[in-house]
Amino acid sequence: MKLLDDPVCDVMGTPFAYDQGVGALSAQALSHPPPWDRSRAAVIFDDVSKEFVHAFKYGDRSEAGLFMARLMARAGRKVIAEADIIIPVPLHWTRLWKRRFNQAAYLAQHIATSSGKPFDPFILKRVRATPQQVGLDAKERHKNMRKAFAVKLTADVKGKSILLVDDVRTTGATISSCVEALKTAGAAKVHVLTFALVNEPFRPHI
Repeated sequence: MKLLDDPVCDVMGTPFAYDQGVGALSAQALSHPPPWDRSRAAVIFDDVSKEFVHAFKYGDRSEAGLFMARLMARAGRKVIAEADIIIPVPLHWTRLWKRRFNQAAYLAQHIATSSGKPFDPFILKRVRATPQQVGLDAKERHKNMRKAFAVKLTADVKGKSILLVDDVRTTGATISSCVEALKTAGAAKVHVLTFALVNEPFRPHI
């Protein structure tokens, strides 16, 4: 697997070819700033990391999830250290019922336990059932996820630094919608941590 180590863009978490200094930003971060504050990922999404994601997400392979969480804890140590609360990207109840578990919640809980940080899977709620993102381009993904999430109690996030956890970041549409809901509710900062990062999100991978 292609591990994502420094140097990376401080906001997007995308890899740099060479070290550009502390806090360096990519062209994408400067031209299209995302709603989150910082994002980190453990690996690049490729044929190897895809096998782990699919084994965990669709094959009930919990050992793959543990391996993913350990790599995420390593890659995200700086954003984990800043977090007041660690939360997962939630599933709509209909999808949770079909899938039986939320892979993001599993990862977030293990990362929270290993770091000694509070974990709360109920702060953020998916209020709208959306079609699957697979096969959609960037614009369609963002439109699909618009206003799909809401914060249950604003007091839970107001003024706090939140770490949002998911398995894969593709275009960032789902994560952006979550971050916007958290910031609207008063979160001071929202950092993002995923297992894999699709480095060329405008080419469909998953």
